[in-house]
Amino acid sequence: MIGRITGILLEKHPPQVLLDVQGIGYEIDVPMSTFYDLPATGVQATLYTHLLIREDVHLLFGFATESERQTFRQLIKITGVGARTALALLSGLSVTDLYRAVGEQDSTRLIRVPGIGKKTAERLLLELRDKLGTTGIDLDQSLSKPTNGSDILNALLSLGYNDREAGWAIKQTASNATVSDGIRQALQLLSKEK
Repeated sequence: MIGRITGILLEKHPPQVLLDVQGIGYEIDVPMSTFYDLPATGVQATLYTHLLIREDVHLLFGFATESERQTFRQLIKITGVGARTALALLSGLSVTDLYRAVGEQDSTRLIRVPGIGKKTAERLLLELRDKLGTTGIDLDQSLSKPTNGSDILNALLSLGYNDREAGWAIKQTASNATVSDGIRQALQLLSKEK
């Protein structure tokens, strides 16, 4: 099993990257959460990996954090959830947001991720509910009372932005911003990214 890989980032073509490790180029599929955190091409990068071996292909998946990899491994154990679906979930939701949705039994948040239907969302909620403690995510912190950040998040989601875009924009806004100022700052940032 290849558990971690470090090399020079040669190419970035979502959702795949090419990493040169001492002359060998590894094609690695990554969720968009990891893709956004990658350095520029030509710079060294380290990814936690999961190797999936099938009869006809070997697939290498990479993650920026250990919690993303653990969550990916939990997801692919669920009946009907393959590696591509797990990547889509991690691309559309952060690990914390995914487990917050599971903790709150919020299927609508999962259904917003492309490729996730109602039945898959319900299966995820049912099967992940008992596995939350195995990931190392601090759920008490994740499920705490709403803050300005969650109000800003809800506003951005209602405007059509996905969880990943909204989360990125919220991280860029001032931590002491009011809800209206935070929304304004986030919208300005998101408009520059498009």
